[in-house]
Amino acid sequence: MSNQLIWQERFNIGVEIIDSEHKKLFGILNRLFANKTEESKSQWVCQEGIKYFKEHAMKHFTEEEQYMASIDYAGFETHRRVHDNFRRKTLPALEKELAQSSFSADAIDHFLGVCAGWLLGHTLTEDQAITGQGTSKWGELLPEDQQVAMKQIILKLLSDMFQLKAKVVSDCYGGEKFGDGVYYRLAYATKQGEKWDIILAFEEKVLLNTIGSMMSCDSEELSVMVINVARYIAQQFVQRIREQYPNSEQYEMKEEKLLSYEQFRKNFARERPQCSLLFDTGEGYFAYCMIAPHLFGDEGDGTTIKAENAMSQIRKYLNETGADRKKKILVVDDSEVVRQAMMDLLGEDYAVEAVKSGIAAIMCMMQERPDLVLLDYEMPVCDGKVILEMMRSEEYFANVPVMFLTGNVSRETVQKIIPLKPAGYLVKTLKPDEIKKNIEDYFKKKA
Repeated sequence: MSNQLIWQERFNIGVEIIDSEHKKLFGILNRLFANKTEESKSQWVCQEGIKYFKEHAMKHFTEEEQYMASIDYAGFETHRRVHDNFRRKTLPALEKELAQSSFSADAIDHFLGVCAGWLLGHTLTEDQAITGQGTSKWGELLPEDQQVAMKQIILKLLSDMFQLKAKVVSDCYGGEKFGDGVYYRLAYATKQGEKWDIILAFEEKVLLNTIGSMMSCDSEELSVMVINVARYIAQQFVQRIREQYPNSEQYEMKEEKLLSYEQFRKNFARERPQCSLLFDTGEGYFAYCMIAPHLFGDEGDGTTIKAENAMSQIRKYLNETGADRKKKILVVDDSEVVRQAMMDLLGEDYAVEAVKSGIAAIMCMMQERPDLVLLDYEMPVCDGKVILEMMRSEEYFANVPVMFLTGNVSRETVQKIIPLKPAGYLVKTLKPDEIKKNIEDYFKKKA
């Protein structure tokens, strides 16, 4: 990245209070870039400059939000969500890194790279959209509940696969450069042409400190071997995430590419991500970017009734709404055998849906709230306890009743379950009739 930001006329959106503050923020960052190259400048000068940048950024956000509200800007809530993410997550995380490292060169590079990239990207997309000169990049983000579930999965995978205690730096990562990096793109597609692209961005030192150290690589530069191993581990990482979504097996990997930063930026500028997260792993920065429009769209609002299909559509509607009057049960279990057994056991008396992961369960509940969730306690990536904790933390799901399905009835397991206030738990070794009776008794008692 250049050590100076050059103001261009195209950055102006035609609103004086916004344009003037943009110019000021550019100027502050340029002074910080200049100070960084002068070793004689003290840490105190750097601290004051960063403090000054933050004060003006907060002032700018407030003024910009007031202006958007005054013109009834349609994208106000999305825009404010991006502001909130930067001021409540990104800036505090960068400041914490600076303080903990005593303003190390890497931490300063992270701060300047992320802030400069964010300011440029935000000015050219989100701020231009306010006056109709552009389109918001963040209009198709996954709902917050699904974003929360995605973050939990990635944090757990980073811990399980690399022993990294990561934390989220940004929920709306805009492709900012955070040091020398490796950018790896995986493209999947169905036979019908639906696409699913995932880009993983690794700061080089993350790969050196994880995969490199596993291979006893003492070099400070990446080797062909380290990159090759990283490819296969990255594919496993992505596969573990994709398995959490329904119908993911319909998507086949069509290509993989290693991108330069410039190519990565062009990919990012061209697409609207459904999920774009930046993590501080403790060993460097890592980003997960997902372009999967099929995860965002709905399935339409029914079939149009015409003269030739009127009777069949009415019969279909009555049959479907009749089924809807049944109690709805969502079965969450990673075992296909268990899922099918529960559907066979309960399908005649209840409207049963079965999924194999926590994130798939969250997506189902977003579309239709169940009357009862039967939740497997022991699952990979996110176990039942983690899933129920996520549900209880969100107001929409907080009161959804959950019964645990478990093969483990040890005292320790039961003690972990009780504080989460489940509706009960069912042992998988019970006879089918006993499982069904327990569920019937639960609904009778509730009624």
